Amino acid sequence: MAHVLTITMNPAVDISTSVERVQPTQKLRCAPARRDPGGGGINVARVADRLGSDATALYPAGGSCGQTLRRLVEQENVRSIAIPIAEDTREDFTVVETTTGHEYRFISNGPQLSETEWRNCLEAVAAFRDPVDFLVASGSLPLGVPDDFYARVAAIARSRSAPFALDASGPSLRAALDHGVDLVKPSLGEMRELTGEPLANPASCVAACRNLVAAGKSKAVALTLGSQGAILATPEGAWRAWPLPIEAVSTVGAGDSFLAAMVCALASGLSPLDAFRHGVAAGSAALLLPGTQLCRAEDVRALFEHVAVDRAA
Repeated sequence: MAHVLTITMNPAVDISTSVERVQPTQKLRCAPARRDPGGGGINVARVADRLGSDATALYPAGGSCGQTLRRLVEQENVRSIAIPIAEDTREDFTVVETTTGHEYRFISNGPQLSETEWRNCLEAVAAFRDPVDFLVASGSLPLGVPDDFYARVAAIARSRSAPFALDASGPSLRAALDHGVDLVKPSLGEMRELTGEPLANPASCVAACRNLVAAGKSKAVALTLGSQGAILATPEGAWRAWPLPIEAVSTVGAGDSFLAAMVCALASGLSPLDAFRHGVAAGSAALLLPGTQLCRAEDVRALFEHVAVDRAA
């Protein structure tokens, strides 16, 4: 069994519902709401547990919403390390418009953490004494947390010889890559922001991934392209996975499902290419379910055999 520790610095209680049509001013009568534990690392831990790994989620939590979050995480069979903070944990809101299928996502900034609070999170990572086959940090940083936070996590991972995977954006992503990570999973938008390039075609995307590997920023880069598939680059080469013909119910959590499946496969000893195929299958499986329900293990297994991967020229 693979052991995965995830870090989510800006977690949320994700509320999802649907309405016939989104209109201004009018009172909108919504369907019964669903609440799921949210935030990148927590989602990764939820999927890791479903795929047979031993998952622990570390995150700051405050107020009544933080208590709800911890309860929801533990209901998912994921162990919690909840670091107390003074301000309330955030809530995010997703609404599907049933007449069009359009999905509207409302994301709040979340709490501001004091220096003591974010340092407590770092210390909890360093003090974690259970086996760790992969350390995963995912999601945005809340107010008050320095841009080099993930770089500090990368240093802790290196000190304990644990592979480190990162899904982040902006200055925090750049700072961590300057330190060096084992796996990074940017979206196309995040890669464009990182490189400052338009990345308008597959060849330029492959080149951008290869450049990160060649520069020692990350040992492996898994670039997710949404409906255009995904790209993997390692020192051994680059590959492109083609999209599966799936009509998406919701795109929420697809990237987190992708990363979780890839990490679990790598932690279990599979090759980066096979792990990449597992990631594509899981990201695709997440599209089948509404809200933040993420992927199901049986859907991942069913889709895995249909993932087509070609070596990139």
